[in-house]
Amino acid sequence: MEKSISLYSLMLQHFIDKESVQKIKGDTILFQEGDPVSSVYIVLSGAISIGRVHMKGKEFIMKILNGEEMMLEYELFKHSPRYYYSAKAMSDCEVIMVRREHFEEFVQSDKMAMNALMSWLSTRYLKAQMKCQDLIMNGKKGGLYSILIRLCNSYGVMTSEGILIDLPLTHQELANLTFGTREVVQRMLKELRELDVISYDQMKFTVKNIGYLKKEVDCQNCPYEICGLN
Repeated sequence: MEKSISLYSLMLQHFIDKESVQKIKGDTILFQEGDPVSSVYIVLSGAISIGRVHMKGKEFIMKILNGEEMMLEYELFKHSPRYYYSAKAMSDCEVIMVRREHFEEFVQSDKMAMNALMSWLSTRYLKAQMKCQDLIMNGKKGGLYSILIRLCNSYGVMTSEGILIDLPLTHQELANLTFGTREVVQRMLKELRELDVISYDQMKFTVKNIGYLKKEVDCQNCPYEICGLN
């Protein structure tokens, strides 16, 4: 029973009556790299990107969080921690902000919450390793294909045309997810459209042949909780 309850569910049950729901407008910066950590975030709805901007101005999106996710982008239980990444709302969002001290007190005093935190951290660690593997072993093209597969797992909706990625994305944002350039990503997307693997309409991609993408990256068919963009 303890293993079946997620950290998100436990946090929501514990803090839903203690903290108010905050409405965040799209394009709002929630925190910047280097800011002192004041809160952890329970994401109820919307999409939030986590990443950083290189000193030359190039942006890298490390992951995108949607509803039923949490932001713990710092070293836990460390005195005066700071964020290593920045967070920006990609759409209108609803979040619950929990004081860092209150969150840490909760998980330290509740065995079930601590077990859930360990499970959550181990999954995120494995997920980060798999992302690095895809980007390093498969090059820029394979990295893009891997991101499209992960987007399908996180935001995919089955339609008669294929898997609709129900998240508006510009070509630049997709490039930021692979740390590539927009021009290179546009060229690779054009190739996929010509092969009838994907289509793009009103800022949303539809993957019409996910089997092609999986074959090209030697997909290991990981479970959704590992192969996602969160």
